[in-house]
Amino acid sequence: MRFGMTIPTMVPGLTRDLVHEWSRRIDGGPYSSLALGERITFPNVEVMVTMTTAAAITERVDLMFTVIVLPMHSEALIAKQVATLDVLSNGRVVLGVGTGGREEDFRAVGAPFEKRLARMEAQVARMRELWRGIPPHEGASPIGPQPLQSGGPPILVGAITPKSIERCARWADGLCGFTFGPDIDQVEKSYQRFENAWRAAERPGNPRKISSFWYALGADGERQMETFVRRYLAIFGTDAVETMVRHCTATSAERMRELLKRFKDIGTDELVLVPTSEDPDEIDRASELIAEL
Repeated sequence: MRFGMTIPTMVPGLTRDLVHEWSRRIDGGPYSSLALGERITFPNVEVMVTMTTAAAITERVDLMFTVIVLPMHSEALIAKQVATLDVLSNGRVVLGVGTGGREEDFRAVGAPFEKRLARMEAQVARMRELWRGIPPHEGASPIGPQPLQSGGPPILVGAITPKSIERCARWADGLCGFTFGPDIDQVEKSYQRFENAWRAAERPGNPRKISSFWYALGADGERQMETFVRRYLAIFGTDAVETMVRHCTATSAERMRELLKRFKDIGTDELVLVPTSEDPDEIDRASELIAEL
């Protein structure tokens, strides 16, 4: 099992120096990827700009989007941005896409919230055409540059519901999920569902199985996690926040050891850790536990 690490862009206090420090430590640590997610109506830095910064600082790790909410965007523009980043990073981009679940983000950018999954599927197909050099419309020139990775970067999907997992297995290169808690039994079921749908579609090879969860390894992990959850999930209301505070348990070294082993046992290809503090020492705390596996 490989490991990814997320730069904590959803935590207050992130600065230029911290982005550089997190990027350097991730690239120099036991990690296969550096990950970033997307929000719009939240006081976080923008995902594409931040990933470009990380690309300039790192040399080795994959640059994994977990995830771009594709139906909020023009697929032509995202295709061009991702291809450019792939060229400038020497072919290190992994693109996770998802439908998103926050209507206020869609309203903020003027995108419709309806039929997101169907739109995303069409967008992915369109992006792959653009990366092959097919012009965006009759009489137009191709949208360049072509990605360094042949056919474009791998496209993973952040599907959650059974129906969306089964549907996305027909076209995605793998599953890029997130789990509160984490709930490893549910993750294993999602892996099995995706693999079954992959086989039913008679796709060759094996899908990538990637998952992620929040963790807190600071001096007071439980309080660190609670503060993060209350701030990040406030949009969903008090009852949902209280439930999630009780549910998110990756707040100690002992619990993390148990979780890392269980994710490995269920066949996870890569586990992406999501810190709940801007403190770069959280990278080293996680690295020590990874070294014990």
